Amino acid sequence: MFVDKAKIFVKGGDGGNGIVSYRREKYVPEGGPAGGDGGKGGDVIFRVDEGLRTLMDFRYQKHFKAKAGERGKVKGMHGANAENMIVRVPPGTVVIDDDTQEIIADMTRHGQEVVIARGGRGGRGNMRFATVSNPAPDISENGEEGEERWVVLELKVMADVGLVGFPSVGKSTLLSIVTAAQPKIGAYHFTTITPNLGVVDVGDGRSFVMADLPGLIEGAHEGVGLGHEFLRHVERTRVIIHVVDIAAVDGRDPYEDWVKINEELALYNPKLMERPQIIAANKMDMPEAADNLELFKQQIAEREDGLEHVIVPVSTLTKQGVQELIYKAMDVLESLPEETAVEEVKEIEERKVYKYEKQREEMKFEIHREDEVFVIESESIERYMKRINLTSYDAVMRFANLMRRVGVDAALRKAGAKDGDTVRIGYYTFEFFEGSDYIF
Repeated sequence: MFVDKAKIFVKGGDGGNGIVSYRREKYVPEGGPAGGDGGKGGDVIFRVDEGLRTLMDFRYQKHFKAKAGERGKVKGMHGANAENMIVRVPPGTVVIDDDTQEIIADMTRHGQEVVIARGGRGGRGNMRFATVSNPAPDISENGEEGEERWVVLELKVMADVGLVGFPSVGKSTLLSIVTAAQPKIGAYHFTTITPNLGVVDVGDGRSFVMADLPGLIEGAHEGVGLGHEFLRHVERTRVIIHVVDIAAVDGRDPYEDWVKINEELALYNPKLMERPQIIAANKMDMPEAADNLELFKQQIAEREDGLEHVIVPVSTLTKQGVQELIYKAMDVLESLPEETAVEEVKEIEERKVYKYEKQREEMKFEIHREDEVFVIESESIERYMKRINLTSYDAVMRFANLMRRVGVDAALRKAGAKDGDTVRIGYYTFEFFEGSDYIF
């Protein structure tokens, strides 16, 4: 089974907690604080592995969580950082954030790595909080939580040559006779519903990868039929072989079919029309094929698009012209740069790069009242509270001073808070003491 789309959950490892510890050694008076920092949590990293061809593995395993960093140790020793989690993905994988629909990464090269979920920083031990006024602090930080998100993986087939055309024109049959692939073949429309890959041995020591892609219909660029499920794979191919039913077995006009398919490709992504395209006039074994081929060549010659159209008559039934088609495709491939054809994903307007800056985060907050409780809403304050251990007196005093500095106390008094009123921040509940300007 070919799987080209999967939704998975990734989470970076949590940072290790810092600890409270004091140096107590013989002949070392007033050793002072010696609590070490926690280790960093592991990152979740996607790495391209050219040995993979599908997203099948993600059908059975949907959760990927990196390990947490170790907690700090005594004598000021740092906890060990956790190892990163490496997740292998096939070339051609596009990673999309499920919440924002933003493209996180477009992975095409073997060995390419992208950090999808970063691990949290380790918490600081009490030796980091020592000051002249407080040489023995009883404060330590919890580790930062690792990033977590749901991501959607979409696979665009990384093939050298892609077969395109209307349903039932002979694409799957052509793939089956030039490769060892065994696609499902039937005399009805939409036999192929997922891409099939095969390696073509040209016979002179050269080879390339060919993909039989699901058939197109009108309106595919708008999602009609298999629509985008098909077109996302065409973007990756370096050469297009456009298979046409030159015998018009289904009563359709071969030239009109060729024009409609190209219109769908151009409407989806105009750059697809810049790809080298070889026209395989299939079913030449049929009686009407020869006359239709001459008319087809005449109609193509009358076009004024400025493009060179290579037409190769073939028959997948008698194998007439198949070897010539393979040689031609190989020659065109060798004339192209070796870089994989990668198109800019249309949904991306700009790429944002986030850098950690070592500065105090601005703590914005809002206050509203629920019955007799004053509720403070602030993501930054709640994030800070998760990291600090409020079970110690020093930590509570540090937190109270912070609330006063950022203006929470003044805002509470302005909102009508009085001595003994209840204040809630996230899951924590405090009592407000107006006289001391502190929250406890």
